[in-house]
Amino acid sequence: MTVLDIRIGDAPDPRLSAREIEVLTAWLISDSKAEASRSLYLSMGTVNTHLTRIRAKYTAVGRTAPTKATLLVRALQDGFIDIDEL
Repeated sequence: MTVLDIRIGDAPDPRLSAREIEVLTAWLISDSKAEASRSLYLSMGTVNTHLTRIRAKYTAVGRTAPTKATLLVRALQDGFIDIDEL
């Protein structure tokens, strides 16, 4: 199965928390984790911890996301971010 095989609405929900969604979207629209951490007033370690947990949740529902590109696709599929925000 590829990233494009899963359509919006058909994908299992990874049950991300509001804070995880906030960190994910900040990172996706930033050039780096350091920039995302500054914008959210978090340490880079905290950003990394959130991203690790987000990836684990996606893996747990059978939708792996090992790269920033695949996490972007997942966020778009799940409606966490809109293409216009990028």
